[in-house]
Amino acid sequence: MSDLLARVLLVEDDEGDALLVRECLFDAGVPEVDVLWQRTLADGIDALDEAPGCVLLDLGLPDAEGLGALHHLVAAAGPTPVIVLTGRNDRTGVEAVAAGAQDYLIKDNITPELLDRSIRYAVERSHAQATELALREEQILSAENARLERGLLPRPLLRDDLVACATYYQPGRNLAVLGGDFYDVVQTADGRVRAVIGDVMGHGPDEAALGVHLRVAWRALVLAGVPDETILTSLSRLLSAESGNGGRFVTACDISVDPDLGVSMRMAGHPPPLVCSGGRASYLNPEVGPPLGIEGLTGATRRWPDTGGWPVSRTLLSPGASLILYTDGLLDAYRVPAKGASLGVDELLEATSEAVATGKEITAWIPAIVGSAPVRSIDDTAVVVMTVRSTGKQ
Repeated sequence: MSDLLARVLLVEDDEGDALLVRECLFDAGVPEVDVLWQRTLADGIDALDEAPGCVLLDLGLPDAEGLGALHHLVAAAGPTPVIVLTGRNDRTGVEAVAAGAQDYLIKDNITPELLDRSIRYAVERSHAQATELALREEQILSAENARLERGLLPRPLLRDDLVACATYYQPGRNLAVLGGDFYDVVQTADGRVRAVIGDVMGHGPDEAALGVHLRVAWRALVLAGVPDETILTSLSRLLSAESGNGGRFVTACDISVDPDLGVSMRMAGHPPPLVCSGGRASYLNPEVGPPLGIEGLTGATRRWPDTGGWPVSRTLLSPGASLILYTDGLLDAYRVPAKGASLGVDELLEATSEAVATGKEITAWIPAIVGSAPVRSIDDTAVVVMTVRSTGKQ
């Protein structure tokens, strides 16, 4: 038994019964020095500091009687299993097990073999229960984290039918709900639809938290009516503050769709959007500025002083056209190793063209595009599809 237990704590006030139990323990392989004998409940609780592997508890003690003694000891013993010793051949033992004991033994029936088996089973059951409890707590924590993370994912805030919106989000980390990629879509009081998509360098929980900060900050700035040309600058300052100038950078695409279907784009090192119109898909070719977090190293503010340090590219959408915003996790899923340096750009365009050519609703495009990818990206992936209404503002 000594391979399982370091010590056995015996809490028994009767010297004769204690002698019997100690002899049985010795015959079962527990050295006498490894048996801690205490006569009262208080002393037994104090002896728990010696970290016994199991406790044998008599229910008739000078300072506690019946199940009250068991309740106090179980509460103090934590995961250490408790076996009740009783002189009664009645329901006392069953009630003790229901109250938290791992087992019970009738004193007159104790033998070394029975005591050995009872202690071993009690220890194993206690270990199994502790493992099950830890697993259950982990499952509850994971479920709570998942609910929290899902609550942090945005819901497009649209006021009218200027655009219809569909989204997709897949973190690269196993069992995660959020990654470092972020997106949001908000329609402002003047009727414009503002959208952002971004990618925080890295894939861990810190990057996920930073992505949430940037996304929430972007929405707050947009809803507060902050001028478009200052939003990326504000996000860059937030990035510096939150990352402690730790060298992180973030790519982002900040878009505004006007009621007349004019589109303004500010690209901070991000892949270009796809535009789908007339059953065909193609990449837009916006001018691209530096990622957030490194614009100061490139002189971006001096290069584009009138637009907040990032270039503004404009285009006009035809009625019914769609914009597809995405992060590079989608490109990574279309990367073809056999093509060497291929980034999956051509392959993504081909898959998108095939999805658009089906004529199905935009809600079917994302599953088709993601499902057609030859590999599962290890990077976070976010996709936003915005389709403008079939007629512009009159």
